Amino acid sequence: MLAVLLGAGMCCAAAGGAGNSFQELLDRASSNVAAFLDTISEVNCTERLTQERIAENGKTMEKRESAFDYLVLLSNTGGELNLVESRVAADANKEVHEKAPLLVSNGFSMLLLVFHPYYAGSFQFRPGKPESATGGALSEVHFQHIPGTRSPAALAVRGREYPLEISGTAWIDPSSGVIEKIAAQIGTEMEDVGLRTMHCEIEYAPVSFRSVPGTYWLPAHTTVEVESRHQHWRNTHVFSAYKRFSVNTTEQVSQPSASQ
Repeated sequence: MLAVLLGAGMCCAAAGGAGNSFQELLDRASSNVAAFLDTISEVNCTERLTQERIAENGKTMEKRESAFDYLVLLSNTGGELNLVESRVAADANKEVHEKAPLLVSNGFSMLLLVFHPYYAGSFQFRPGKPESATGGALSEVHFQHIPGTRSPAALAVRGREYPLEISGTAWIDPSSGVIEKIAAQIGTEMEDVGLRTMHCEIEYAPVSFRSVPGTYWLPAHTTVEVESRHQHWRNTHVFSAYKRFSVNTTEQVSQPSASQ
């Protein structure tokens, strides 16, 4: 069984005359992600997962669909921020869940955490195309993992985890810092453990709750596609029907030292 997991990492490098405005964009995104953590730990939703095994001609050879009651558990152990996904399978899918999964893809809806200040030191950021060139109102930010630093994603094979060198692009509202979409991939093949390609896309959508004012941008749709030497998988996660509940726990995140 192959498993691709998301866990932690980040930093920024701005150059040129646009450095100040670019840093301001990163600061707004960072603040937004911090607020996101406060929100995501107080909601649950329905997650619908589609797992596919793809043939060489691109057609689906095997397909499984399931539904879960989904929430994210936030913990702070030893000064490290940990987000754990909790999935409770719907009774109607009991028979499906008793089978071994085709591909495990955990945590990718949380990929925006690469912008969280706690993970400074693992990524470089640079501006993408200007808004006028893209024809939209969102700013592009490219990110690249720094080799030798901790990675936000790992490949789990036969009980071992291998850090992934990921890079990608985030589309951010420049005025609010809201991250609306992220696309990422691995930079090099990992033939020694059988991984050839990995690509993921995460979309966030506005959600409102009756009990609290304002709009929250939460995970809406995630696609993770992985190819190994002999297999091709695609997992699609769709999140909907968000509900808010109150929690009384307080988490404190330690800032890393400058030497990290």
